Amino acid sequence: MKNLNFKQVLLFLVTLVFSMASCKPKNANNTISADAAAKVYVAPGKYDEFYNFVSGGFSGQMSAYGLPSGRLLRVIPVFSVDPEKGYGFSEETKPMLNTSHGFVPWDDLHHVQLSKTNGDYDGKWVFGNANNTPRVARIDLKTFRTAEIIELPNSAGNHSSPFLTENTEYVVAGTRFSVPPDDVNGDVPINTYKKNFKGTLSFISVKKDDGKMELAFQIECPGFNFDLSRAGKGVSHGWFFFSCYNTEQANTLLEVNASQKDKDFILAVNWKKAEEYLKAGKGKKKTVRYAHNTYNEKTHTATSEIKTEVIVLDSKELKDLCYFIPCPKSPHGCDVSPTGEYIVGSGKLAAVIPVFGFDKMLKTIQAKDFIGNLEGIPVLKYESVLYGEVKKPGLGPLHTEFDNKGNAYTSFFVSSEVVKWNIKDLKVLDRVPTYYSVGHLTVAGGDTKTPNGKYLVAYNKITKDRYLPTGPELSQSAQLYDISGDKMQLILDFPTIGEPHYAQIAPADLIKNNSTKFYKLDENKHKYASIGEGATKVVREGKNVHVYMTAIRSHFSPDNIEGIRLGDDVYFHVTNLEQDWDVPHGFGIKGASNAELLIMPGETQTLKWTPDRVGMVPIYCTDFCSALHQEMQGYVRVSPAGSNVPLSYSLGTNMPKTEGEEKSEGKEKEKDKK
Repeated sequence: MKNLNFKQVLLFLVTLVFSMASCKPKNANNTISADAAAKVYVAPGKYDEFYNFVSGGFSGQMSAYGLPSGRLLRVIPVFSVDPEKGYGFSEETKPMLNTSHGFVPWDDLHHVQLSKTNGDYDGKWVFGNANNTPRVARIDLKTFRTAEIIELPNSAGNHSSPFLTENTEYVVAGTRFSVPPDDVNGDVPINTYKKNFKGTLSFISVKKDDGKMELAFQIECPGFNFDLSRAGKGVSHGWFFFSCYNTEQANTLLEVNASQKDKDFILAVNWKKAEEYLKAGKGKKKTVRYAHNTYNEKTHTATSEIKTEVIVLDSKELKDLCYFIPCPKSPHGCDVSPTGEYIVGSGKLAAVIPVFGFDKMLKTIQAKDFIGNLEGIPVLKYESVLYGEVKKPGLGPLHTEFDNKGNAYTSFFVSSEVVKWNIKDLKVLDRVPTYYSVGHLTVAGGDTKTPNGKYLVAYNKITKDRYLPTGPELSQSAQLYDISGDKMQLILDFPTIGEPHYAQIAPADLIKNNSTKFYKLDENKHKYASIGEGATKVVREGKNVHVYMTAIRSHFSPDNIEGIRLGDDVYFHVTNLEQDWDVPHGFGIKGASNAELLIMPGETQTLKWTPDRVGMVPIYCTDFCSALHQEMQGYVRVSPAGSNVPLSYSLGTNMPKTEGEEKSEGKEKEKDKK
């Protein structure tokens, strides 16, 4: 009877979600004030005040918007191939998408994190997580390109990722889908979940100078679903906090079976203690396989390395490493206040928002005020760690961020709203509707020590009547709120790429002045670069043909190539000779089964092409670079396999063949007929 009642409650909540999402809230047309347009207006030729880096969910991409305008500035391919830029299609970038499973050209990018120094954004890098095939990526904010991707062994469902410590010492990644570790036989009955399945927390170190990532260590934990995480800061620096649900360890019908208990947990991890255990040799080396991919800006080429070892700490065996904090109910968000004093839990099915005190947590640990242990990990007494509860805040709390005035902002999925409340007295101060079913939200600098507190963006899952219809699927919605005053004010909404989950907002001045404008030709160390038209050539190596090509407004060199045969693999190594900002060149060829190239000024990129028929094949520039962009084209002649048409190339001549050459070609055609 108990389970039946719970199912009824759950059904009611689900019904409520969709009924609210499909109905326009009261006074929806009156929520925009008369001055909203002025607040988001950015004059032609002027820059936005902020960058907004937004995850792309199932697109596998990240996007950058300007705020307050909401203008889309750039789509950054990370875990997915991108035909616009040739990412994952060019020979140089294919290694970026290598994994222990082989080439994986897609993933589910849920969260973004900007690098930090002293708890504030430093404008160097932005990180993204791959939820499906577990990976963490680092994007260089000088180039807005994916610079590095590291795969995570012993993991599945990399969701509580890629959250950072306050000086970017570590990027963490927690397992949402617990699985048997990689070094044991995973061919076990699924119903042995409690015995054989484990959750893993990965700690990836980041070098201060160049951002190079390394899988420093992992912590093996009980087989729960680790959902989201945040690092301590200030007084709580040295700790990490992970929300986790499915402490029931169910393996079927989780919406019921993983929601039976009144409380799940926030796992507090003392990563400083973990470092001590590593130095003491307490970690165990495990044999695994994972890929580590890096892009070299000098050679313009990525490399992939398969690594086979990781150090694992056992949470069950090592004392003072991990502690469970009870948290109602089915916690999702786990957020830390700017001072690091408070940890906010957001239970998806909770009627309150619990706020825990870090100092109270330490005192509870010191007093050993435990209510027991769970798989060797002490469980702290809820009342002893609790600072207080926000009463009747809304339905379905998910995420919380903070401003510079001591206030917190929590998203509510079920009641489709953002609620503002005070951290000290836990009183609700304001609430505004979203349209509809908000997931994550972000405040400018909202996870730093010094939030800006000017803007908040809600990322909504359902739009319904917000935009022009586009068939069965509508774009997700981002809604911009002015939070500088006592009351939140909706001032803009705009559609987004993919399915945004989390996003972060950084001051434009932190990033824009360091932007790379072009690659210097004299620093181009690509193996097949042509630094000037005099270096262009076509070389045959058996069935591989290498075309050393240049591009400059408005021609390729060479632009006529003959002697290509069926069965050849042709590699077009195109170097863009421009040395000016925003002058890329494209390269496309008829019948290519992969994509085009988009080559930045001073860069070299390679497109592999295998002709599938005899004939004349055009090549052309796909980028509108000048008034004569249509003239930037040429031809490749493909002859039969075994043809004796010599390999040749030219630029700037239309001279006809000699009589002797024509007769020779005629004889060759007669041979082919026979």
